[in-house]
Amino acid sequence: MEYNFTVGALAVGLLILAAGGTLVIFYRQIADNMASGVSSYDRVKLFGLIAMGVGLIIATSLHTLILSGLVSIIFPN
Repeated sequence: MEYNFTVGALAVGLLILAAGGTLVIFYRQIADNMASGVSSYDRVKLFGLIAMGVGLIIATSLHTLILSGLVSIIFPN
């Protein structure tokens, strides 16, 4: 499969990237108010970093290549 860049994927990826960055920046307030407090600080930061990585993959439209590779492994021709 060839690489196709789409503006829609860029927009969605940037939104996910911004949400993950917000989690990383405000992890203490988010963990105190929405999670179990101090014990989940690192978990909230980890989720933010994972979201940022997924956002980068989607923004560069690499998710289609990864998903098509996984599908071809699971369902070979």
